[in-house]
Amino acid sequence: MKIVYFFILMFLAGCEKAVDFTLQEQPPKLVVEATIENGKPPIVVLSRSMNYFSKITPEALAESFVHNAIVTVSNGAKTHTLKEYSIPISLNYSFYYYSVDSAQSSTLFTGALNTSYSMQIMSDGKQYNATTSIPSFNKSLDSIWWKERIGDSSIVSVFMKATDPPGFGNYVRYWTQKNSDPFLPGFSSVFNDLIIDGTTYQLEVEPGANRNGSFSSKERAFRRGDSVTVKISGIDKATYDFWRTMEYTYSSVGNPFSSPIKVITNITGGALGYFGGYASQYRTIVIPK
Repeated sequence: MKIVYFFILMFLAGCEKAVDFTLQEQPPKLVVEATIENGKPPIVVLSRSMNYFSKITPEALAESFVHNAIVTVSNGAKTHTLKEYSIPISLNYSFYYYSVDSAQSSTLFTGALNTSYSMQIMSDGKQYNATTSIPSFNKSLDSIWWKERIGDSSIVSVFMKATDPPGFGNYVRYWTQKNSDPFLPGFSSVFNDLIIDGTTYQLEVEPGANRNGSFSSKERAFRRGDSVTVKISGIDKATYDFWRTMEYTYSSVGNPFSSPIKVITNITGGALGYFGGYASQYRTIVIPK
């Protein structure tokens, strides 16, 4: 009987057929990363998408930035045309973004709570539009504290206590900062209030992750001597949906058993990316050595 099973398996293995797919080259799309935060000006980064098998090099990334676009942002009372800026990041390369133009002082504004915003982008003869809002502080970040990890006295866990107001529909995103490092979002950085609606709760804060760097939990851990800042931002559903689907895509890359998912954008006109508003709060704790 074992011999029969063996020949059946050999037969099935011999029936396998290699399937090759020829992926078509796609024209690049506009990629938008636009944000506005309470007390801060709008910031818009424009680039062009690359094909799946494109070789990622510093030159290719530098060439992907979109220049000379006309970007306007409105808060309903004022409409401001943004200006393009550059920041040198190495000897030969710069980072480009659009933000407020101080020469147009009459239309300057920064983000405010409970305010809606619209954005229009004109680039290469095409128009793109998006809207977002900065909600109120829909979740209060009451306090943060730390506890020593069992088994390694140099590593600590950071906890937070927060209160969610009654009523569903409160969405948040969070980041952490260690010392003078940049703010980094968690692996799963966005949450809704389906489970914790109207409650005060406590949870451990996972250190933020640089997706271009190490994913090691030990390297990302909070340690004695660190100054840790937790940033938590109220967001609208469109911003939540973008990051929820984007982070699912991040986690499923290379997994043949994951379900395909489309990243949800709030930008019309065929662009990729999002325009998001953030109602941000900050809490800092210094962990003694």
